[in-house]
Amino acid sequence: MTENQEQLEALQDIRQMMKQSTRFLSLSGLSGILAGIYALIGAYFGHKVVYEYLVNDARYDQDVYFDTILKCFIICAVVLAASLITAFIMSSRKARKNGQTMFDHTAIRLLINMLIPLVAGGIFCIALLLHGFSALAFVCPSMLIFYGLALVNGSKYTIHDIRYLGCLEVLLGLISSFYISHVILFWAIGFGGLHIIYGAIMWYKYDRVK
Repeated sequence: MTENQEQLEALQDIRQMMKQSTRFLSLSGLSGILAGIYALIGAYFGHKVVYEYLVNDARYDQDVYFDTILKCFIICAVVLAASLITAFIMSSRKARKNGQTMFDHTAIRLLINMLIPLVAGGIFCIALLLHGFSALAFVCPSMLIFYGLALVNGSKYTIHDIRYLGCLEVLLGLISSFYISHVILFWAIGFGGLHIIYGAIMWYKYDRVK
């Protein structure tokens, strides 16, 4: 091995160490696929709940309205919990395999930068729900937009590819706000379809055994 090759390898090692120290690289592509599947299942049940609400023409009945909101909230909470648990388990496994810790300073910075738009979006969605049926249709687009902004905001602390996923989520949310009669379909595409595609790409690029 020549001296130039040794120096080149040393520089590559230094670059890799610097990248690992500033970015959380243990996100699992398979967890993204499973999160997308959970979202599609949740969208199916959510569609049934909303369809029943509209068919019964109970939009002006406050008790039925809030009962419907509660059911949708439970569905979203179950999907979110299942996705987070799956991501935690698989990312922890990948971190151990790569000799990294799950909750280092980079992971904490990633979490903080993603939580800011997510918390703001959650509060905004609650405000929309309290305004009644007229604002209900804009909850799904808002979820997509704020989630996409969270991904873009956190992308500088993890795999850069999630920035593209975030931009697509924002774009899909903006488009769906003009087609409010199909918001659940857009929600399913954003949280389900895009996650499955993103997860498959991430698995192929970073997780598969080469």
